[in-house]
Amino acid sequence: MHVRVTKAQAQANREHIVETASELFRERGFDGVGVADLMAAAGFTHGGFYKHFGSKADLMAEASACSLGKSLTGAQALDVPGFINVYVNREHRDGRGSGCTMAALCGDAARQSDDVKATFAAGIEQILQTLAEKYPVGTDAAEGEGRKKMIDLLSRAVGAIVLSRACPDDSALADEILDVCRAEMFASLPVLPVDQVETP
Repeated sequence: MHVRVTKAQAQANREHIVETASELFRERGFDGVGVADLMAAAGFTHGGFYKHFGSKADLMAEASACSLGKSLTGAQALDVPGFINVYVNREHRDGRGSGCTMAALCGDAARQSDDVKATFAAGIEQILQTLAEKYPVGTDAAEGEGRKKMIDLLSRAVGAIVLSRACPDDSALADEILDVCRAEMFASLPVLPVDQVETP
């Protein structure tokens, strides 16, 4: 007997597939996960994939948008020093599947379609805008100064995780990269005069 799936259930199934794909792609890369593996991990049959998505590339873009959105939500809750602490650390480095999509998949995205690249560009732009507004520049800073500083800082944060992950898990270098980059990022933050520091 064939049970008809309601629209609400079909939408819930689709969201579950996107969530599962988002995690697996971050863990294994876009090319490291096949459609059959992905659907099995989500608890569905391979054949059901094309009821939800036109292609694996469509799912890659949607899963990336989903996880970049979560990174944005995380960034919205943090100030810039808080972002550095949460991002450039061992826990984030070791948590590939639950970590940042930029650190996990930017290298892969560079070899994908313009649709996937556009998804990354939009996600990166939103995170930059959110953090640039919080960057502690003085009142006499030039227009766009916070954005410039945040592009530099975000690039260093992502690079630190990528380089550290490329080293063996137990290597001293993996930790040294994180420790040095985190310290240098903090050292690069401006020290504002007391009258310009925002108090909660």
